[in-house]
Amino acid sequence: MTETPPPMQPAAPLSDSDARLYATLSHAGIILFGILPPLIFWLIGKDRSAFVDTEGKESLNFSILVTIGYVVSIILVPVFGLGLLTGLAVFAATLIFCIPAAMKTNKGENYRYPLNWRIVK
Repeated sequence: MTETPPPMQPAAPLSDSDARLYATLSHAGIILFGILPPLIFWLIGKDRSAFVDTEGKESLNFSILVTIGYVVSIILVPVFGLGLLTGLAVFAATLIFCIPAAMKTNKGENYRYPLNWRIVK
């Protein structure tokens, strides 16, 4: 007879400082790496901290919107270089919104992007 493996133990909750770090990196990571940091930090921390779950979803939704903006910009490049302008506008909006988001979450405060498409609930 084979033995059944023991059930997996739930992951230990994140400390307050770790939760703030995950949330901060989730928001700030969008600037350089797009959708990957919010996705990774949300998947790792969503079951370990309510703060990481909330902020991870918020940053993941914003990063999806940013990614859509960049894809549209790439498509619009052949149209009189319009894609370059829209790409710069998306990058500027990313900086304008992600830096305050990272600063607020680093203090342990929730942040809601003023312009966001909340797909992941």
